[in-house]
Amino acid sequence: MPLPARLARLSPEVRASIFHFTVFTTSGAASAYFGVWMAGKGLSTAEIGIVNAAPVFALLLINLFVGRLADKANDWRQVIILLSVAAGAISLGMFFVSAFVGILIVWTLLNIPTGSLPPVLDAATLRMTERNGTSFSAIRGWGTLGSMVATAATGLIAAWLGAVSFVPVIVGISLLRALVSLQLPRFRAPERAVTMPGAEARAGQLRQVLKPWFVLPLVAFALVQATHFIITAFVALVWKEQGVPTGVLGLLIATSPASEAVAMFAWRRIGGRVSARNMILAACLATVLRWVVVATSPPVPVLFLAQMLHSVTFAIGYLGSVHFIANWTSEDIAAEAQGFSFVLQQGAAVVVLLLFGWLVGMFGASAFFVAALMGLVGAVCVLVSLRLKPPRETALGAAPAS
Repeated sequence: MPLPARLARLSPEVRASIFHFTVFTTSGAASAYFGVWMAGKGLSTAEIGIVNAAPVFALLLINLFVGRLADKANDWRQVIILLSVAAGAISLGMFFVSAFVGILIVWTLLNIPTGSLPPVLDAATLRMTERNGTSFSAIRGWGTLGSMVATAATGLIAAWLGAVSFVPVIVGISLLRALVSLQLPRFRAPERAVTMPGAEARAGQLRQVLKPWFVLPLVAFALVQATHFIITAFVALVWKEQGVPTGVLGLLIATSPASEAVAMFAWRRIGGRVSARNMILAACLATVLRWVVVATSPPVPVLFLAQMLHSVTFAIGYLGSVHFIANWTSEDIAAEAQGFSFVLQQGAAVVVLLLFGWLVGMFGASAFFVAALMGLVGAVCVLVSLRLKPPRETALGAAPAS
C-alpha cells in the first residue's frame, strides 16, 4: 500500500501529531546553530540581532490577517498546507545568500509562513479535539518533542560536518514539513455544524470579546511568555559568568522543554478540573517563583528545579490560554483570535528583549527580579478578569470554561 494511503487510514489525531512534530523544527534548528552560522558569514552581533528581530516585527503586522484568511477558508487545513509549502519553497533561497542583506530578506520571508503556522494550527487542532473528545495537549506535545529533536540533531550534524551543513538541514526540514502537511485531516466540522456544547454562546466576531475581561488574561500570558525569551537570550550568558560549566548549561536549558513535554503529555490525565484562567494564573505565580529563584544566583541543583517550573509557566499557561480563547470564541474566528493572542505575545517579547539587554548589562542576575514582577502583574490581570467576568460552570474542551 502506498505511503499516502497508509497515512490516510490513521486517525485525525495521529496525522495531526505527525505534522505537529515538524512545526517547530525550524526554530529548534536555528536555536542550535543559526547564530554561529551567521557569525561565520561575517555578520556582526548587531546584524545578527536584526536578522532575529525582523521576522518578529513582520509577524506582528500580518498575523491577524493570516488568521482571518484561515477562518474564511473552507477548512484551516488549506491555509496550513499553503503556509507549509510556501516555507519549503522559500527555504531554498538560503542556498543563495551569504551576506547580511540577503540573509535578512530570505530568513524574514521564511519565518513569515513558519511563524504564522502555530496560531492557525492551534485553533484547528483544538476545535477538532473538542469535537472528537480527544486530547489537544497530547498532540501539541509532539511539537515540543520535534523542536527538541531538531535542536539536538542540528548540533550533532554541525559538529560532525561543520557550518556547511546548516543550510541543508534548514531546507530539508522545511521541505519535510511541506510534504507532511499534505496528509493532514480535515479539521472543521462538516459544513461548520454547531456540535460542541455552548458553541452557540461563543462570539462570532473578534470585536465582541475585545473587552477587559477577555484581553487581560491574554496580556497576562503574553507577559509570562515574554520571560521565556529571556532564557534563550540572556540566562545562559549570566549562568556562564557565574561559573556554571558549559556542559551543565546545556542540560539546564534542555530541562525546560523536557519538563514542558512531560506536562503536555500528562495533562490529559491530571487536568480537566482547572479553569482556563486559573491555569494562566498558576503560570503567572510559577513565573514569580521561578525568576525570584534565578535572580538570587542559587546553587546549580536549585537552578534545575527552577527550570522544571517551565512545565507550569509555559505548558500549563499555554494550554490555559488556547482553551480560554476557544471557550469564548466560535470556529468563525478561531484562528484570528489565536492570532490576536500571538500578536500580544510577540509584542511583549520584543519589548522585553530590548529592555533586558540593558537590565542584564547593568544589574546581572538581579535583573531577573523584573521578570518575577512581570509574573506578578500577570497574576493581577487574571484576578481582575475573574472579578469582571466569573467563570462559566460548564466545561468546554480539556479545561473548564473560564
